Amino acid sequence: MTGSVQWRRDASTSRLVRVLWALGVGTFFAVLSIIVFWRLFDLTGEVGGQVVIVGIGAALVVTILLVALSRNTEGHVARVAQSLSLEEPTARGVRRAVDAALGTIAMIGIIGGLMVVGRYVSQEGLLEVGAGPFTFLAALSIPLALVALVLSSFLRSVGTIDAEEGALYLHDPDEHVALEHLEGVSVRQFGQTAVVTLEYATRDGTYVPGPRRLVVPADVARELEGLIDTTQ
Repeated sequence: MTGSVQWRRDASTSRLVRVLWALGVGTFFAVLSIIVFWRLFDLTGEVGGQVVIVGIGAALVVTILLVALSRNTEGHVARVAQSLSLEEPTARGVRRAVDAALGTIAMIGIIGGLMVVGRYVSQEGLLEVGAGPFTFLAALSIPLALVALVLSSFLRSVGTIDAEEGALYLHDPDEHVALEHLEGVSVRQFGQTAVVTLEYATRDGTYVPGPRRLVVPADVARELEGLIDTTQ
C-alpha cells in the first residue's frame, strides 16, 4: 500500500454509534425531564393546573418532533438562534442536538410508560409484587445508558494510515502510533466492521503507549493487517 487510507466511524457515518449515543444521553435528559414534570404536576394539582402542565409538555414534544423530522432542521434551528441573539450552531452541533432530543423523547416514552403501567398494576392489585418489576426496569435504564455511552465511544474511531510515513494517526483524541512499534494485528470481522487488536513490540519490557483495540471498517483492517505483515 502506498499513500494513505482515511476512515471515519462516528455518529455521522455509523447508525449504531448514533443510536447508542442518542439513547445514552437521552436517558439522562429523560430522567431529569420526568422528575421536573412530575414535580410541577404535583404542585399544580392544588390549583387545578395539571391540564396546563400536560398541554405544555405535549406541545414541547410535538414541536421537537416537527423540527427534528423536518427537511430543513438546520434552517429552523438557525432562525431560532437568530431570534434569541445566540450564536448560530454548526451543522454537526444541530445533528447532535437533534439526536439527543429524539433519544430523550424515546426514553421518556419508555421510562414513563413503565412508571404508568407499574402504578396501574399496583393500584389494581394485578401483581402480588406490585410495581416492583416495572420500577426495577425503569431504574435499570440508567446503568444501561452508561453502557450505551461506553459502547458508542468504543465503536467510534477516526484516523489515517500513512504508509509513506509509517504511522497510524488517530483523531479526536489525537494519537500517533509508529508502525515500527507494532509487531502484529489480529482482526475479528463482523460484517463490514472489524475489531482490530494491536500487538506492540516491547523492547526491554518498556511499555509502548497507544490504543490496544480499534473498531474500523473491514477494508481498513485488511489494509492495516497487510501493511504490518509487509514491514515485519
